[in-house]
Amino acid sequence: MRRSFTAASQRALDFASAWTTRADCSELTAPALLLGLLAEPECRAATMLARCKIDTAAVRARWPEVVCGGPTYGEPPRSLPFSADVQVSLQFACDRLADFPQPLELATEHLLLGLAAADHEVSVWLRQRGLDPQALDAEIHKLYGYSTEPLLMGGADIPVCPSAGKNACPTKNACPANTETAVFRVLDAAANRAREAIRVVEDYVRFVLDDRHLTGLCKQMRHDLTAALARLPEGRCLGARETQADVGTTLTAAAEQRREDASVVLAANLARLQESLRSLEEFGKVIAPDSLAAAVKQLRYRAYTLHRAVEITRDSIERLAGARLYVLIDGRSTVEEFRRLANTLVEAGVHVVQLRDKRLGDRGLLERARLLRELTAGSGVLLVINDRPDLAALARADGVHVGQDELSVKDVRTIVGPAMLVGVSAHSIEQARQAVLDGANYIGVGPTFPSGTKQFERFPGPELLRAVAAEIRLPAFAIGGICRANLDEVLAAGFTRIAVSEAVASAEDPAAAVRELLAALSANSHHEGTEIQR
Repeated sequence: MRRSFTAASQRALDFASAWTTRADCSELTAPALLLGLLAEPECRAATMLARCKIDTAAVRARWPEVVCGGPTYGEPPRSLPFSADVQVSLQFACDRLADFPQPLELATEHLLLGLAAADHEVSVWLRQRGLDPQALDAEIHKLYGYSTEPLLMGGADIPVCPSAGKNACPTKNACPANTETAVFRVLDAAANRAREAIRVVEDYVRFVLDDRHLTGLCKQMRHDLTAALARLPEGRCLGARETQADVGTTLTAAAEQRREDASVVLAANLARLQESLRSLEEFGKVIAPDSLAAAVKQLRYRAYTLHRAVEITRDSIERLAGARLYVLIDGRSTVEEFRRLANTLVEAGVHVVQLRDKRLGDRGLLERARLLRELTAGSGVLLVINDRPDLAALARADGVHVGQDELSVKDVRTIVGPAMLVGVSAHSIEQARQAVLDGANYIGVGPTFPSGTKQFERFPGPELLRAVAAEIRLPAFAIGGICRANLDEVLAAGFTRIAVSEAVASAEDPAAAVRELLAALSANSHHEGTEIQR
């Protein structure tokens, strides 16, 4: 996200870039940012830190590994990318100041608020030293003429919260005190349910799916939910809480007492998360529609995307549990030659066959696709059509595969419907992550090695395979120049699924090539829990 900074903030960032934790540090860290704020002694952040007796010496004593390794006097300041902790802090600052006019220009006090409100080691240390994020938040709002107090509903002479927006209840229609308590009870209960639900979902993707990417998305949503809920006055929520007299605590349904398996736990808590966010959003409109409700609304949309990504990953792992060898073939010179090759592959036991041909016209391609469907029907071999969802639908294929420059997953789904498998080529870890969020059922990762079927300017190689294997559990097939001679390198990178073309289709004995590859994959495949494999 692109952010703008005041002149004082930019100077503080320039000062911060001079502090490093090691000689080759390439990121601006949270301790360095704190030192940068202190180096701008006239700024508000430095004044606020001084009240807590936090100075450069105290920061250096806490982080002695931080050294001044920046440019000397007269040299231009370095422009370093922000570390993950600094990025989180900036997001916390923007979330807490969502009711300010946008786009927000971050001042030094805003940077300090982000550092204090986050959950990394600098945040914890600042709070231990007495820098209260809630008090700092209120002070900043007051400085800019805003109020963090919610709409008070206890009497006719109580003003409307300036940050509550034009949709807030006017003072003359102020609600009775018991209604105020009831609203805060709803918000408190919904907040608790949402926090609990996202934690259960996170535990599932972390421990059951073992998916680092999805776990990171859950963790970020959990942090962002905490930041959004910080807009609620905690004292009022706790004051309104009444668990012992809550009529809902004694109401139970038989289905709540038992979960058939972990996937049912997942489904229940994904639904609970979305329901709770909706309740928070709706009742948040009574308290602070332009800050709390708006922030929760965005979280709700993110929860929908997360729901799809998690469930499609789980479902795809099951649907492709046995798919290890994926073979790409063209239409061959004649229909009969195509029939012989396809029949050989099916009988040899390949798991997936993709029809990929850029030479044939539409009619010839559809003829081959229908023939391949006839040969694979009832065999357990999956049929995938490359790049042509229309022909995949006509041939009743099991799936369609698209590249980065072809139709999006969304557009493919419009043509083939929600049930067909959709595969996406990924040439970087960022593209692999995006494919998960887009709703792909599997990814083809590569190119791993040079091949004769497709030309690329660069080859991410086994390094990309290792990166994907380390964090993504959506079924992934290594592709690009893979053969028996280099298969061990692919397996060592953490992949037990491969997509090949020349290694089989151009072999003197395609059936023997298939058997050799299957034997190697079988010997090296490993089972983790419920068939979670890369």
